[in-house]
Amino acid sequence: MLELSAGEAAELQRRLRAPTTSKRDHARAEIILLRAQGMKETDVAARLGISLPSVSKWSRRFERSGVEGLSDRAGRGRKASLPAEKVRQVITKVTQPPAPRTRWSVRSMAATVGVSPRSVHRIWQQNDLKPHLTRTFKISHDPAFEQKFWDVIGLYLNPPDEALVLCCDEKSQCQALERTQPGLPLGIGHIRTQTHDYRRHGAITLFAALNYLEGKILGRTELRHTHVEWLRFLRQIDRETPKALQVHLILDNYCTHKHQRVREWIGQHKRFHLHFTPAGSSWMNLVERFFGDLTREVVREGSFSSVRELVRSIMDYLAERNGDPRPYRWRAKGEDILARLERARKAQSDVI
Repeated sequence: MLELSAGEAAELQRRLRAPTTSKRDHARAEIILLRAQGMKETDVAARLGISLPSVSKWSRRFERSGVEGLSDRAGRGRKASLPAEKVRQVITKVTQPPAPRTRWSVRSMAATVGVSPRSVHRIWQQNDLKPHLTRTFKISHDPAFEQKFWDVIGLYLNPPDEALVLCCDEKSQCQALERTQPGLPLGIGHIRTQTHDYRRHGAITLFAALNYLEGKILGRTELRHTHVEWLRFLRQIDRETPKALQVHLILDNYCTHKHQRVREWIGQHKRFHLHFTPAGSSWMNLVERFFGDLTREVVREGSFSSVRELVRSIMDYLAERNGDPRPYRWRAKGEDILARLERARKAQSDVI
C-alpha cells in the first residue's frame, strides 16, 4: 500500500480529470491512486489491463520520488538521426533562396538539402525561423519627427481640459462590390463562401473623426476627397461639437489637410487646432484602428448592389458603435517607441 500526502492526492486526481492529460500520465496516476487504496499490484494490473512489471515500476518510482517520479526521464526517446551538416544547411540556407524565388518552402528546402519536409519544419521551429512570414514597416525620415511625435503622444497621454481630441482621416476608395453569385452562409461543418469575382458599383470616401476620450465617431461620406469635401467635414465637426470646447484635430500630412482654403478656415475658427503626425507615421492616428475594424466587419466581406447600400451599411455600423462606444487607448510609452525606432534605424543602416 502506498501513502499519499494531501497535495499528492490532489495532483493525481487533477491529472485524472484534466482533458489535456496524456493517456500514459492518466494511467500512471490511476496506478498510484489504486495502490494507495490498498489494492495489490496484481489486482491493479488486472483492473487496468496493463502488465504487472509496469505497475511495479511506477509504484517504485513514486515511492522514491513522489509525483515527479511519474515523469519520463530526460534523454528518453528516439535519438536525432539527421547529420549535423544537414541541420546546418537547413538553417544557413534559409536566408539564401535560389533566384528567382524570394523565399523557401519546406518542400523546396527539403528537396535541395536532401531531408524530409517534416524535418525542415521541425528545424525551423526549433530555431524560430519563419521564412513564410513578412512584417511591413516604415521608418519615418521626417526632420521634425520627435517634435510632432511628442505633440501627438501628449494629447493621448494628457488630454487638455475643456477640449476635444479628435483623430481624423478619410478612408478613400470604399468600393461597393457585388458578388456575382450568392454564397453559402456559415454553418456547422463548413465555412461561409463567396465568389472571387464581383461587379463594381462605384466607390465613396468616408471622413471620420474619432473622439479619443469617448470613442464616439463623427462620420460623413463623399464621392471625392478633395479640400472641398474636407472643409464640409470640418464645418460638420464645428456644428456638432459644443462651441465652448477647444477642438484638437490629429491629422496625417495629406495635402488636402493643408490646403490654403483649409488654413484660411482654421484661421477664422480659433477653437480648432491642428496636430500633424510625422511623415510616414499614420500608425499614430488611432482612427486608423477604427478603419481597420470597419474594413473587416463591414466592407471587405460585404456584397453591395449600389453605393447607396454601402453607405447605409457604413452609417448603420457607425450608429451601432456610437450606441456602445469603445475607445481606443494609447498605452505605449513614448520613450520605448523611440528606442525601438532607433534600433530599427540602426538595423536598417547595417543592412544597407
